[in-house]
Amino acid sequence: MINTNLKFSGIEKEVKQFDKNKVSNIHKMIHEKSGLGNEFLGWVDWPETFNKAEHDRMKVVANDLRSKIDVLLVVGIGGSYLGARAADEMIRGLYPTDKVELIYVGNTMSSTYTQNILDYIKNKEFGIVNVSKSGTTTEPGIAFRIFEEFLINTKGNDVAKSRIVAVTDKSRGALKEMADAKGYETFVIPDDIGGRFSVTTPVGLFALLVAGVDTDAIMRGALKSKKDLSKESNDAYQYAIARYLLHTEKKYSSEMLVSYELQLQVFTEWWKQLFGESEGKDGKGLLPTSCIFSTDLHSLGQFIQDGTKNIIFESIIRVKKPQVDINVPKLENDLDGLNYLTKNSLHKINNIAIEGVIDAHVNGAQIPNIVLEFDKMDDEMFGYATYWFMKACAMSAYLLGINPFDQPGVEVYKKNMFKLLGKPGIK
Repeated sequence: MINTNLKFSGIEKEVKQFDKNKVSNIHKMIHEKSGLGNEFLGWVDWPETFNKAEHDRMKVVANDLRSKIDVLLVVGIGGSYLGARAADEMIRGLYPTDKVELIYVGNTMSSTYTQNILDYIKNKEFGIVNVSKSGTTTEPGIAFRIFEEFLINTKGNDVAKSRIVAVTDKSRGALKEMADAKGYETFVIPDDIGGRFSVTTPVGLFALLVAGVDTDAIMRGALKSKKDLSKESNDAYQYAIARYLLHTEKKYSSEMLVSYELQLQVFTEWWKQLFGESEGKDGKGLLPTSCIFSTDLHSLGQFIQDGTKNIIFESIIRVKKPQVDINVPKLENDLDGLNYLTKNSLHKINNIAIEGVIDAHVNGAQIPNIVLEFDKMDDEMFGYATYWFMKACAMSAYLLGINPFDQPGVEVYKKNMFKLLGKPGIK
């Protein structure tokens, strides 16, 4: 369901000749859970081993909450919200007509944004899902305090109790303790799955269930991806090898993930966290960036075509089948000169644009391109694609010889911030 086309990358021969023993050894490390960070490899078998009973319980709770609200506030930062948002926009689109709107809070400490959300929901029926392993992360912790208080003050404790859900640790942590004390429903973040690998756990799935998304289809897609990638030779590994060689042998420092579909923009943000936080350590790793074409061709396009060379290579998401397709209207006077386009659908024009841009960037600007072809954009494809990229990320990071599953650098800003804020016990 994702085909990797390397014919524009300039390293087709090197990828084919890459050390198969090295790939085989890493593949075994991933599946036997013997490499660095192996305690966080629970996601590898998750599409088969996930807790079906908890999934069914989530459906019951989500359907009940869905019947009561217009808006669900998803409290979280990083992997606690990016996966759900990426799925929401990829599957439902940017302007969903479903009765429940998802709004994401706790991913910023902007007072203006927070007040804007308070103003927006003051006359709406809303609920809250707080996604946090510990419950002590600053940004979502602040947001939850604000919106929990607002819900209690406007609707009362009994209503708040029925509309607040915590996705957190199974048995410990501040959020778990608080939820139990206040009677909030809870679902479990598995101990062996880190945040950026957790989208098909309750971290991502509960909010999507409230939004009416078919999470069974997401899990079917993830399971299909797991089966397709069970062998040592697969497209996800080919992608990982290609980006590794472009970085280490060809000395490219940045990968740009490009989509021609606006509803995949947050998917590229999810991808940036996945690879950036997994690989950016020990002085290693590609800088993950993203663009939406043809939108960004009219802003960054000039730099990509004619700017500094040997920095960026592009990975292109090409969607074979759109959710819907439309035709360009034919005008009698043709003043804008676009009647010649009416013989093609908009999706076909978009795909022709992809071909033209690849030609310009590969042959004109000498930028390597990797084309990743998605069959479609739906719930099953989302489950497939997220597992596919996670598998590629594990291979890619292990090729660099680093632990894909920790993020020590993230803690530096937190310590500095806590010190400046005068947090007790921090010097």
